[in-house]
Amino acid sequence: MTVSALPPKFEITREEIARVVAAFYAMVREHPGLGPVFAVHVEDWPPHEEKITRFWANAILGERSYDGSPMQAHLEAGNVRPGMFETWLGVFDLVLRLELRPEQAASWSALAHRIGRSLRAGVTERNQGPGGVPFLR
Repeated sequence: MTVSALPPKFEITREEIARVVAAFYAMVREHPGLGPVFAVHVEDWPPHEEKITRFWANAILGERSYDGSPMQAHLEAGNVRPGMFETWLGVFDLVLRLELRPEQAASWSALAHRIGRSLRAGVTERNQGPGGVPFLR
């Protein structure tokens, strides 16, 4: 059992988090733009979904069961581009609205968008040279 040192950011259970993660990745696998990006990296979906559930349980519930680096994972993927984050967030927001109560969906969406901005900035900076000039590859 993982003990939380901080109160949850909003009311939600770990089971609800897992349900959202599973629904999101089910939708991602069918998405024409995102599906191929994930397919290159994820061969066994249940362990990936459990890892991402731990990430969100850490971010929302204050659990300490996740020890990865989302920024590093996105940088090392090699096929994640800045423009993909809007699509990712759009699909995530849809799943949140379908799976959760409105106040839960709104709270989680706000958190996901903050994290998405940070990840997008990290990926964007990687693709820019001095003065913000983009690398053309």
